[in-house]
Amino acid sequence: MALTQPLSIKLWTGEEAEMSTEPNSEFSLWEGSIVGKNLEFEPNKKIVQQWYFGEEKEASIVTLKLHEPSVELVHTNIPDSDFDNITYGWDQAYFAGLIEFFD
Repeated sequence: MALTQPLSIKLWTGEEAEMSTEPNSEFSLWEGSIVGKNLEFEPNKKIVQQWYFGEEKEASIVTLKLHEPSVELVHTNIPDSDFDNITYGWDQAYFAGLIEFFD
């Protein structure tokens, strides 16, 4: 799966990645620009991650639900100071990269 295999992630992002489908494993994307913990995996159905944002008190949770050929994204508790950057990243790096990879 392109979202959970380090080699596949590197092919569509162009950057090194650390990823596992083991619950409670740490991950790193875009050479450490995004880091966190993998909370839950349902193969080919759902990915739930906690993203780290410094000293934020509430966890930022990313849920990706896979509905072939689309993906449903819910990202909660994004710090206000990071909102624009995260939104841009989801649109222009993450999803645009995946679309280009599969085209």
